[in-house]
Amino acid sequence: MASGRDYLTYITEQLSGLPEIRSRAMMSEYILYYRGKVFGGIYDNRFLVKETPAACKMLPDAQREIPYAGAKPMLLVPDPDDRDLLEQLIPAMYEELPEPKPRKKGSQP
Repeated sequence: MASGRDYLTYITEQLSGLPEIRSRAMMSEYILYYRGKVFGGIYDNRFLVKETPAACKMLPDAQREIPYAGAKPMLLVPDPDDRDLLEQLIPAMYEELPEPKPRKKGSQP
């Protein structure tokens, strides 16, 4: 099942208090970036974030879900309505996220 643009819009509005949030469509799903680093995405209309120590601490009861076949488990954000939590969670994860891989010449961001 592909993710709907409406759900992406809802999540990005929930994250609108954070600077430099960006999304990119990828095979009917959406990758989410904070300050240039991938922190999560929208997969089958589920808001998932990478499993970092900060995310595990702040979302201790979050379910681990597979975003797509062959991917590593991610944490399902249990309450995307909680803007305050999201505005603390994403920056707390930032330092623990891997640096972006260098892009090949001529590729899109």
